[in-house]
Amino acid sequence: MAGLFYEKDDYDFICVLSLLYSGEARVKTEVQAGPLYRVLGSPLSITCSVSGFRSENTDKHFEFRMTKPSNPDFEIQIISSHEDTFGYSSHLSRVRKNEITLKRLSPNSVRFEIKSLQKTDEGEYECTAVNLEGAYDGEYSAKTVVKVIEDSLSVSSSASTPLSLNEGEALTLTCLASSSTSQHTHLSVAWYLHKDGQEDAQPIISLNRDFTLSPGQGFERRYQAGLIRLDKWGEASYSLKMAEVEPSDQGRIYCQAQEWIQDPDGSWYIIIQKNAEEMTLTVKATALQEGQELMLSCNINTQDVEKRFFSVAWLKGSVELARIGPTGVLTVAPEYSVRQKNGELRAARSGNRDYRLILKPVRTEDQGEYICTVWPQERGQDDTFIEGEPKDSSPQRVSVSATVKMQQAVNVAEGGGLHLSCKVDGVQGQLSVTWQHKPTPTAPFTEIISMSQEGVTEIAEEFVSRKVKVMRPSTDNFTLALDEVTLSDSGVYQCAVSERKPNSKTHNQAQTTTVTVTSIGKLYTLMGVSLISRKTRVIVGEKLELMCRVKGPHMPVTVTWSVQREAKTPDTILTLSPDGTISWSADQNHYQLRVESRKTEVMYYLLVIGTSHREGGSYQCNVSVLLKNVHKELKASNQLSVIVINPGTASCSHLGKIMKMLSPFLVSRLDVSPIPALTTNMNTDITITCSIITKTSESSLYSITWLHEENAGNKTIVSLDRNSIVTESQVDLRQRISMRRSKGPTFELIIWQARISDKGLYTCKVGEWLQDPRGEWYLLSTVSKSTVLTITEPGEYIYFSLLYYFTCHIVYEGDEVKLNCSITSGASGSLVFYRVIWHYAAHSSSLKKASLVELDHTGLVSYPENKDIRGLQERLRLSRPTQKSFYLSIQKAHEEDSGTYWCQVDQYQLDNEAHWQLKASDSDANANAVSECNTTTYTIVIAVLIIMVVVMLLLMFKVCRSKSSQGKNSSSSLWAESVPMNKKPSGDD
Repeated sequence: MAGLFYEKDDYDFICVLSLLYSGEARVKTEVQAGPLYRVLGSPLSITCSVSGFRSENTDKHFEFRMTKPSNPDFEIQIISSHEDTFGYSSHLSRVRKNEITLKRLSPNSVRFEIKSLQKTDEGEYECTAVNLEGAYDGEYSAKTVVKVIEDSLSVSSSASTPLSLNEGEALTLTCLASSSTSQHTHLSVAWYLHKDGQEDAQPIISLNRDFTLSPGQGFERRYQAGLIRLDKWGEASYSLKMAEVEPSDQGRIYCQAQEWIQDPDGSWYIIIQKNAEEMTLTVKATALQEGQELMLSCNINTQDVEKRFFSVAWLKGSVELARIGPTGVLTVAPEYSVRQKNGELRAARSGNRDYRLILKPVRTEDQGEYICTVWPQERGQDDTFIEGEPKDSSPQRVSVSATVKMQQAVNVAEGGGLHLSCKVDGVQGQLSVTWQHKPTPTAPFTEIISMSQEGVTEIAEEFVSRKVKVMRPSTDNFTLALDEVTLSDSGVYQCAVSERKPNSKTHNQAQTTTVTVTSIGKLYTLMGVSLISRKTRVIVGEKLELMCRVKGPHMPVTVTWSVQREAKTPDTILTLSPDGTISWSADQNHYQLRVESRKTEVMYYLLVIGTSHREGGSYQCNVSVLLKNVHKELKASNQLSVIVINPGTASCSHLGKIMKMLSPFLVSRLDVSPIPALTTNMNTDITITCSIITKTSESSLYSITWLHEENAGNKTIVSLDRNSIVTESQVDLRQRISMRRSKGPTFELIIWQARISDKGLYTCKVGEWLQDPRGEWYLLSTVSKSTVLTITEPGEYIYFSLLYYFTCHIVYEGDEVKLNCSITSGASGSLVFYRVIWHYAAHSSSLKKASLVELDHTGLVSYPENKDIRGLQERLRLSRPTQKSFYLSIQKAHEEDSGTYWCQVDQYQLDNEAHWQLKASDSDANANAVSECNTTTYTIVIAVLIIMVVVMLLLMFKVCRSKSSQGKNSSSSLWAESVPMNKKPSGDD
């Protein structure tokens, strides 16, 4: 069987598809080997991975099922990585509550987790990798067995009452831990200290499952010295022994036991973990340094303490510092009220018997003898308290000595000067100082120079010939100055201070630091420059801080900051000279510079105030070192790209903090009113309105773009920038559209003489622009609203017919001739357009047919090129008194104008795509015949006509004169040579 593929249908049946294969399987699915023993109520995790798929880097989908021992043939679906409703109802609710989860570890592995095991979770679990590649080749499922056992681990401690010890006393605690499970398990036991104010407890010492002892961090020194031990007595007893407690041991101490089991794959797993009850330890310090914490505990040992009332006070000598009354109200002596306000003095009841007073930071004036006084309080019938006899604790002596502080490490160049500072905090008595040196950490200290309490200086013999001195610029500060250092001056330097207080013994304090002297030849190679920033995406108006880190020995350097915008040449911002002079090349009002010297590096901070889009770019700092009056360039720092984004586009967790520092207008509130749908007829004027109903700032400017989408196309009709300047428009729509802005602001799009092609989806896209701190405009946000425009159209017409007035025109030379072409039937209305072409055939020449003039369906008049009729074309005039009547006039007729004239009419309509379609066409065979008589033959013609056809001539003359009169009385409007494109032919019938 090559693999299994599972598919669940609506009837909860499972179809198993098996494929036979030959050879080695390609796909392989694996889970931890079982059985996995886990404790009831504890978590369960099963890792499932697959290999062999062709798409190794694509996320694979996994499904988990199980069968219970009571019904091994029934599979229960639990969870799937690609189907939310995969699980059966028995598990689906736990999945939705995140009690059962499936977490992805990699594209090819997941971890199945149950947060709290139930007894019903015992069974065989199967992980299936879903095959999406079509072909099957390998093992797509893997199984493991889970056993759920009872919790049998018990942990308890011998000490649960609070303990109060003096510094240096011994502490012994016992922990009882055992398990009665039938499985082979190991126990590990550890003691923890949870200090007040700290989130996590820290281990003191632990006994691992393989019986290995390990001290916790901070306790290694005392463990190695044998001052901390963990001993096992018998099968279940584990004792902690601390030979000399320290003030730092103060807190809540407890023991923790873990039960381990070894899974079939050989790995160890914690199946259960439990803590014993905590014990509170108070350590009374006897010797403190200034700045440390002094905690004075007061414990009341009496019966029924929880049912009684007490007042507790702490006194230094005869002066009361603070008192906690029977109702828990704290009162502080006036001379300590300021320290209480600043949080340096705190007092509280920590338990039924325990009261604590804390002074932090402790000062030298706090040293002395302290006692705790307790008054029992009895409540009277009127709820007043009656104070009993006081009882004092034994006195506790506290000494506070001054502390000495030095810089941790110093780098100095060969031949330069060494300056070390030694600061003494908490000075009360007289001080003396001695400066010492040793070349290596294991060598003994030798004296350099000393200053007595009276200010007398004494130089050691070895340094008499050197330029060395000790100074005391203030009462609490001593300085060592050593000029022209050599490589042998490297090593450890110590400042030893002796303090002699009145009526007190002398206190000695010392502090050391390491000095490294670097040869001049190595200085240049040891230095390096790098540019960093806490963030490189900043919001407009936010502060930007860039840090140029110069590592290596402290040397005189020149630092230059520059920025490169787009593909332009880098612009220099500023240059810092070795003497501290700053040369500005940019606007100084938007930048600040700060220098911070550290032990192994110097940080140069460039602060950009009120960031604008102009500050976006690639930053770099360049450093040159001044060595023996010669500048040597170091390798330039890396380039750091800074991106300036608009407010509202940041997705950082600290966005809320940033917005509080910025203007409240920076978060966009732009909103545009909805645009109602429109329905209208063709050839009507349409106005689409887009109004801004909510704006961010009164000073905002707006850009607007109107988009038209019909079918699958989307095009921009017109765009205006924030200054209302047209930046883009459709050429074919310029004569039919316009924009107008009114108060609000409101933007109107007007479409003149709507066509079928104008229908579709119209979108109003409004951009809001604000000014950044530099006065430059930037796009804050964009809001779009859309509407649908529907254009209705009448039915289409596909036929029409023409009527030509068959007339024989006999005219005299110089007269005007009018020819009429009328449409007698067919379509009518504003949506029907006609093209008329007048044709001509001469009687007295070889010109059989020529097109004289054309009036197209858009109203444009054109004259075909023909040199034979050019003279005639110049004397033609067109008129159109009605939609279906077309007239051709010949001005000042010539004899050669004789011939046959007729018209051709084509009917056009616009389709849904705004394209012209030819719907019908017609022409008349009965054309107009025109004969012209020359004035030189006028008398002969008249005589012949009178003699031969008097009656006929009179009748024809009457008819012709009637037609000519009818033409002269019609409309005299003429078509121009060109008609504006934005006008249509009249729709009047």
